[in-house]
Amino acid sequence: MTKQDTTQTQNQTQDDSLLEKYDRESAYRKKLGKWAWVVSFLAISLTLFHLYTASFGILRSQMQGAIHVGTALGLIFLLYPVKKGIQRKQKSVPWYDVILAFTSLFVGYYFAFFLDELTVRIPRGNATELDIIVATLGVLLVLEATRRCVGLPIVVIATLFMIYALYGQQMPFFPHRGFTWENLVIRLYFSTEAIFGTPIQVSSKFIFLFLFFGVLLIKTGIGQFFNDLAFAATGRYTGGTAKAAVAASALQGTVTGSSVANTVSSGSFTIPMMKKSGFKPEFAAAAEASASTGGQLMPPIMGAAAFLLAEYTRIPYSQVMLAALIPALLYFTGVFMGVHFESKRLGIKGLPKELLPDIKEVILRRGYMILPLVLIFSTLLMGFSPIRAALVGIATAFVLSFFRKETRFSFRDILETLEQGARVALPVIAACATAGIIAGIVVITGLGGKIAGGIINLSGGVLFLTLIYTMFACILLGMGLPTTANYVVTASIAAPALVSHPDFAVPVLAAHLFVFYFGIVADITPPVCLAAYAGSGIARSNPFMTGVTAVKLAVAAYIIPYIFVFNPMLILIDYTPLLLALAVLTALFGMVGISSALMGYLIRRAYVWERIILFVAGLLLISPNKWVDLAGLVLIALIWFIQKQRADDSGLNNKQVEPQQT
Repeated sequence: MTKQDTTQTQNQTQDDSLLEKYDRESAYRKKLGKWAWVVSFLAISLTLFHLYTASFGILRSQMQGAIHVGTALGLIFLLYPVKKGIQRKQKSVPWYDVILAFTSLFVGYYFAFFLDELTVRIPRGNATELDIIVATLGVLLVLEATRRCVGLPIVVIATLFMIYALYGQQMPFFPHRGFTWENLVIRLYFSTEAIFGTPIQVSSKFIFLFLFFGVLLIKTGIGQFFNDLAFAATGRYTGGTAKAAVAASALQGTVTGSSVANTVSSGSFTIPMMKKSGFKPEFAAAAEASASTGGQLMPPIMGAAAFLLAEYTRIPYSQVMLAALIPALLYFTGVFMGVHFESKRLGIKGLPKELLPDIKEVILRRGYMILPLVLIFSTLLMGFSPIRAALVGIATAFVLSFFRKETRFSFRDILETLEQGARVALPVIAACATAGIIAGIVVITGLGGKIAGGIINLSGGVLFLTLIYTMFACILLGMGLPTTANYVVTASIAAPALVSHPDFAVPVLAAHLFVFYFGIVADITPPVCLAAYAGSGIARSNPFMTGVTAVKLAVAAYIIPYIFVFNPMLILIDYTPLLLALAVLTALFGMVGISSALMGYLIRRAYVWERIILFVAGLLLISPNKWVDLAGLVLIALIWFIQKQRADDSGLNNKQVEPQQT
């Protein structure tokens, strides 16, 4: 083995260890023994099932969902051990997990095979003893599977909600009539309110297909194309390595949909380069984490939760995608400007041109690889369903893979891709099923309306305070829940507080995008900021300070949701082209003011009082009032003029940072 091969193996081992540590989804068994063929058969069958139904007609929602969940649970118990880390000691799948896997298949397919009979007798209250046993097993298996591949926090929350449903009459807050165990599990398993409710219906129709599309794109080498394109376009400018990392992660993030996985996969390449250029380890890790997290905000795919948003709001996904475009561009502008000002402050230059890919060559040789994303965007804009858009993207990506020898699929590659498509979807399916339990209890107990009323009462009917409380709720939940589950919960209990109050007049789309944003930025918000911690593991930096730096870089994500609630023009509601252009322009200047304040640099290193004025000016510029915007522009212009008169940065006690060796 050559030295280069040894280094690549060591790097891959480090990446795998980081993913297992910070990303529960990646802590699966590598040694399956004689059960490997069963896993392959079930996974390939699940992917082919979704491709077939998407092409020739989705089954009845409950039957589609039952096959979707039952097969996924079976795979989870075969792939994910009872305890994280124990998989390294096991040489095969233990007998008890095999029993759980086939029990999961039984309870899932029981619902699918006897659906006609169940839909008659369950509403009449004629559930048999076997129905109750199956429903009980189904609920418990969903919770255990979710604990294994997603994590404990969401299971704890779901369990607390179930306790609330069982003992509603005894609750000191938000009491209700309560349910017996038999009635509860029947409602949770054999209805469209909970496990097989909206989250699983969306997962089985749309999300699975787009996750498979992401796997297919990665297999064709689009990740390397994004990296090369980003470095060719931005690498030679000030702070080029960090700017390229931001651009590449923005492109990759919209395909992978996972903040942690994108941070590790991209960061293993970009973070060492940023450190070598002279960035501090905390900053290098934070830049990668903030950009990777923002990938879930970038159309056209936006991660899995965006499809749930479209379903909950009953707004076409094409409209959701367009509405999210401007806020996403503002977010990445904020991160990009933060990187720029930090680079200027530290005096970090770009990379020499001879070390960078040639942009013309990259576009001419591999530019066609972006075609699947373009076609998905176009198909959605033309009014076709997300299912049709996903199929178009999958077919195009598969055909394009044959254009180059190194990306051409063999029969074995096709089988591996089909299997990987199902594996990637397992944590999302489990999270959606458990989130469905929470959402179902919110509905059947009336808890959603009670919590919404409580938030409004706590805020005294003041919209800004209601937004603050909703933001904290979303971030706290996001620290323990994956994005999909976080959105389902907050859309059920927090978004109604913004929509239901007649004096607020918050558009439905603005309210749901608000909770969507803050559920996502939880991945970089201390103290539990998993994407930042994953980047920190690569950079060998202080994890907490990496999270703090990521918040500074991604500050736009904490401000933009307030902008589009108070000024819905930014999400294309009640806008005119001229007013929209002015709103976007002033918001961009606002991002400049806030980023320069947090990084301590505009055109010179800034004094503390200058940073305060720049921050205030940035806040003023995101206001929808034109006179307030003008005041913000005047303040930024004033600081620019003052710094322009200053010949150097003497007296600020900031030393030039020398590039680090890696």
